Amino acid sequence: MNAIVALCHFCELHGPRTLFCTEALHSPLPQGAGCGDSFGQGEAAEEEEVGIQMSSRIRSHSPAEGASAESNSPRLKKSDMCEGCRSLAAGHPGYISHDKETSIKYVSHQHPNHPQLFSIVRQACVRSLSCEVCPGREGPIFFGDEQHGFVFSHTFFIKDSLARGFQRWYSIIVIMMDRIYLINSWPFLLAKIRGIIDELQGKAFKVFDAEQFGCPQRPLRINTAFTPYLHKRNGNAARSLTSLTNDDNLWACLHTSFAWLLKACGCRLTEKLLEGAPTEDTLVQMEKQADLEEECAAWEGQDGEEGSLRPQPNVLEVRSNETSKLLECRLPVVFRSLRHMRQVLGAAYFRVLAWHILMGNQVIWKGQDRDLIQSAFDVLRTMLPVGCVRVIPYSEIYEDAYRCNFLGLSPQAEIPPHVQTSEFTVMVDVRSAPRSNLYPVLYAGDEPLSRYDFVVSSGSPVATDRVGLTILNKIEAALNNENLSVDVVDQCLVCLKEEWMNKVKVLFKFTKVDSRPKEDTQKLLGILGASEEDNIKLLKFWMTGLSKTYKSHLMSSVRSPAVSECRN
Repeated sequence: MNAIVALCHFCELHGPRTLFCTEALHSPLPQGAGCGDSFGQGEAAEEEEVGIQMSSRIRSHSPAEGASAESNSPRLKKSDMCEGCRSLAAGHPGYISHDKETSIKYVSHQHPNHPQLFSIVRQACVRSLSCEVCPGREGPIFFGDEQHGFVFSHTFFIKDSLARGFQRWYSIIVIMMDRIYLINSWPFLLAKIRGIIDELQGKAFKVFDAEQFGCPQRPLRINTAFTPYLHKRNGNAARSLTSLTNDDNLWACLHTSFAWLLKACGCRLTEKLLEGAPTEDTLVQMEKQADLEEECAAWEGQDGEEGSLRPQPNVLEVRSNETSKLLECRLPVVFRSLRHMRQVLGAAYFRVLAWHILMGNQVIWKGQDRDLIQSAFDVLRTMLPVGCVRVIPYSEIYEDAYRCNFLGLSPQAEIPPHVQTSEFTVMVDVRSAPRSNLYPVLYAGDEPLSRYDFVVSSGSPVATDRVGLTILNKIEAALNNENLSVDVVDQCLVCLKEEWMNKVKVLFKFTKVDSRPKEDTQKLLGILGASEEDNIKLLKFWMTGLSKTYKSHLMSSVRSPAVSECRN
């Protein structure tokens, strides 16, 4: 992440001061951060290390290099600094960490060496400890502009028995030029920086408590209230943060924390190039992920309550969870693609199966091999939009069609007679093949398939004669074309689904939102090339797979006053 993390302090003598800052460098180190020969040797030595991806090193340099760096750096004069304003000792080279994965170096100093960065950090420090403060003077706040960068600032107090009010004021700031990225990182930064602050405050409170126990300052100040004590600066008032926390390794620990914060925050959010609006499958997957996260958060909240009894999930959920756990360690996929399944089942059986899938009818696979059934569902579900897929991979009892349109059953499961003869159901019976009826040499290598026969049956024999399902004809044409690889066929399938989902969106807007008459709807279907009965049924079924985001967007646009005025 291209940002700078800094620790700032409000000194009673010198005002806001930057104590410690860490920056990510994608180029060679600046002056003063390392030396020529020794740095190259260290770099080579570090490349030979394995295991730890990120390591901290203190780079030393010669006095001459240190003097030149000090003369060229924009750091403050010693007369403008006290113990409370200083972090690293004079001549300290700073800290550096190497990220081997990205070849990024995280460098920590008291001030940035680059004059422009020094000015930006200095201005952010002053604003974070003066005018840009949240209510209560302790907590997070966001400010900035495009010229000087955007800042996430978290102010806090550190206990000090010798300070005015027994506490000193500090802030941790994160500066970067990308406002959107910084705002999206707010929850992450707040949680991690809050953890760093709690650790600092905990250490300082132990020191403060010990000092107060040994020599209480409050009664001493009361007794000297009318003496020149108040008009004089206490010589020990300016105390360093290492003294307040009694931690000599404080700056090394802060360097490690700040470097990890920059790396983790950079890895947390990634940019993706989206060509056009997100597809309906993407929106549905995002909605399902959000629902899953909310459900997990609800369970965690219930588990945290003492004495609360967690409700038992229904039998279907228990079976699905157990099945998913078993499928995590299953054998390699049996059916590799739709073309492979069509070759195994045969063109006629595959057409019956695909027709029922596209129309939204229930597909039942019955057999002993769970892995084979699961692989079949993984392949067949690619013909449908994500929102139209409801799968129960394997069950010991029959489940109704409203629960799932892909159902795997064990051989012992009983299917109701009305389901077996229903025109809205297709069944694939996976049977053990006799040795005399094994697959030809083409499938000899497919060990799981060579042991089975597949019998496809349905209560709707007319389905094989229907030619009105346009998308099915195009899918079969792509599968028949041997010049198209499997990857190209997959992309063709994605394009076909998007084409018909766009028709579904138009039909949904036309019928559900605008409430047009049937005559206009028939004209629209003719324009869309979907006036046949099978195509109409397919559009109605696929309409159930539209995302909630799209539906709510259409409904809100209809209810908005601007749209109503335009229609009137």
